[in-house]
Amino acid sequence: MIRLATWIIVSLLVTALIAWLVSLPGTVMIEIAGYRMQPRLGMAAFLVVAALAAVILAWSILRRILDAPRYFAKLNRDRRRDLGVAALSDGFIALQAGDPNRARVLAREARSNLPRNHAAQLLEARSDLALGDMQSAREHYRALISNKKTAVAALAGLYEQARTQGRTDAALSFAQKAVALAPQTRWASDAVLDDLTRHGRWEDALARVAGETAITRDEKMTKRRKQAVLETALAREIAETNPLVALDHALVALKLVPDFVPAALIAARIQSNRGETRRAMSLLRRVWRATSHPHVATLYANAQPGASAAERLKRARELIDSPPANLPAAIVLARAAVDAYDWSAARAALAAYVDSEPTQAVCLLMAEIEEGQNADQGKAREWLARAVRAPRDPVWVADGITADEWEPVSPVTGALDAFSWRVPLSAVNGRPEPLPPGSTALPVPAPETGLAPTSTAQ
Repeated sequence: MIRLATWIIVSLLVTALIAWLVSLPGTVMIEIAGYRMQPRLGMAAFLVVAALAAVILAWSILRRILDAPRYFAKLNRDRRRDLGVAALSDGFIALQAGDPNRARVLAREARSNLPRNHAAQLLEARSDLALGDMQSAREHYRALISNKKTAVAALAGLYEQARTQGRTDAALSFAQKAVALAPQTRWASDAVLDDLTRHGRWEDALARVAGETAITRDEKMTKRRKQAVLETALAREIAETNPLVALDHALVALKLVPDFVPAALIAARIQSNRGETRRAMSLLRRVWRATSHPHVATLYANAQPGASAAERLKRARELIDSPPANLPAAIVLARAAVDAYDWSAARAALAAYVDSEPTQAVCLLMAEIEEGQNADQGKAREWLARAVRAPRDPVWVADGITADEWEPVSPVTGALDAFSWRVPLSAVNGRPEPLPPGSTALPVPAPETGLAPTSTAQ
């Protein structure tokens, strides 16, 4: 409606202008090559305007004719671009859907229509990699490295390829190059960090983690956790040679993650060796309340070097309520009571846990109690037989490997912070691992510290 009204108004204005020009009074004399014309002024003005309009129209038509090849070329480019973009989009969808053959065909079509589009070449490289055509994929990726926009993506592809082929050194080299180009690239940063931790270069690993950017709350928590693990690993490594520095690192780890058991055990053991028993016990009490970890309670009972079994039992009772609030507390208290030959206290500590599917640790302790208190070999053997098929107790587990002590990296994959305190998978699945033949003692590990019970710190 607006366009129609505008056209009507413009038409009326042009008509009025023409009528005004024609109606102008007077005449104009024009003499050309001996010919003389004397039209009216209005008509002359009109003819001038009409001549100008004709010239403009003619030039417009001529320009369109001259621009026709360029116009059709642009139409062809636009068509090829649209086809290339569609092929590129469909190719990525096909690759994500698990059809690398179609993805590669579409990638080549996209490259044909979009010769300067590096995404098409990247798609073809990814398709080649998915199809196992390593040589072709490598050629594409190496070509893409020269472009700043695609260099990191190309290095990611080369890194993945190298890992698939088991070329760990080459994979690390690609990750390092990616970090140099884009320090915040997560996959590359993680790869470099894994290499550092796998080789025990804890200080370099700490420096790398410290440089990571953490924005969200989860990212900040993850960063703090990694820093705590690395600080603990460093403390664990130097605890014997430089206990004071090790203590500082362990305490830093506890500031980052207040209930991190491995750091607490290392710090408490060093403090205990230095004669700072109260500090060690205070630290262990706080961590015990947060975790109920049996290694913490065991170290608390043994915090005073040279203490007798009765003194260790007394200290365990200071930490653990009676009756024990949970199974780990009951096992630690019973262990201390058995060592002190207080059979009644040991039996009372386990009373709530002997009837409802007792664990291996409970069964072994009950075997010791029956033999020690009553010299009842029959009942002791019964408990040992039950222990063989009893549920497992929590241990440090990483990638299917169990360990008595925490370690910073997995011995299988080299992954950082892989160990967790839990029941082994075999036990969860109802297939507890059998105990060694003739086992009669509870395998309660020594307090995990990574330290030998050596002399006090200097």
